[in-house]
Amino acid sequence: MRRPDVDAVVLVGGRGTRLRPLTLSTAKPMLPTAGVPFLEHLLSRIREAGIDHVVLGTSYKAETFAGYFGDGSGFGLSIEYVVEDSPLGTGGAIRNVAPLLLGGTTMIFNGDILSGLDVDAMLDTHEDSSADVTLHLVKVPDARAFGSVPTGPDGRVQAFLEKTEAPPTNQINAGCYLFRRSVVEAIPPGRVISVERDTFPSLLSAGARVFGHVDSTYWLDLGTPAAFVKGSADLVTGIAPTGALPGTVGASIMLPGASASSSSAIVGGSTLGRDVHVASGAVVDSSVVFDDAIIGEGATVIRSVIGAGSRVGNGSVISDSVVGDHAEVGAGNELLNGVRIWPGVRLPARSVRFSSDS
Repeated sequence: MRRPDVDAVVLVGGRGTRLRPLTLSTAKPMLPTAGVPFLEHLLSRIREAGIDHVVLGTSYKAETFAGYFGDGSGFGLSIEYVVEDSPLGTGGAIRNVAPLLLGGTTMIFNGDILSGLDVDAMLDTHEDSSADVTLHLVKVPDARAFGSVPTGPDGRVQAFLEKTEAPPTNQINAGCYLFRRSVVEAIPPGRVISVERDTFPSLLSAGARVFGHVDSTYWLDLGTPAAFVKGSADLVTGIAPTGALPGTVGASIMLPGASASSSSAIVGGSTLGRDVHVASGAVVDSSVVFDDAIIGEGATVIRSVIGAGSRVGNGSVISDSVVGDHAEVGAGNELLNGVRIWPGVRLPARSVRFSSDS
């Protein structure tokens, strides 16, 4: 069902500092994830929900978004862009796109969240509650690392609470919101504003109708390397939903030009980018290998990211780590437990273990 009265806004202005060095040259939502930029997966879900007008709130490397998605017609969407000259926070970014909104309802997505949210169900919750704002809330096993959002029996949000060792609920803010357009336009323009710390508490104090749409679907913040590789693998294996997978759901995806020796193993939802080569006896497990990289004979890559054009030497072991673009890991090295190799770095052949724990 088409929803012409609903605009989608995707906030993609962040610098992705937790994902460095991957984001030194690429905006986080444009990182290849299961074979395509992560944002393409999110846009596919928006399109499937019948929303076809999308506004991207950009800042860092803003030109890369328009360069890839254009006007959106190639993706079954109409896409417009707003660029922040300086960071405005989540609330300021939302207000910044107001002049381009067309409908009465605005659905806002954080551009680094991978989610199984049923968009139609959340829209139904918003409409049935006559809400001013509806928040997607997810239940997590341990809410101590997040702010918690308790709701009443009718689903109405009662408070926005900071991180605490004893959260009153395991419901957390999942980074997706529905706003009446009038609420968006009421946010003061041109100011740094946080929806979590400023807008939502103010709305509650004013008696606005703020509701939660609570579910336990797939949800993952892709802000760290470990989460990034997990999210990519979950997309490949079908655990996380998408309409943009460039292949069939399974143990791996290999983009055009990629090759792997018959004695190698590409498993765990791994992705091999264009023109990647994996040599004999190598194992690539639950990992993302960007375009033009080479994995040497007998090398092992587990839950890691190998940057574009990089070389992993024979017999090397890379686990839970990141190798930046055009870097070289000589034969026999071990990179373990969160090591990050910056772009262009060359490690000589050796049999030494590098670990962030040491």
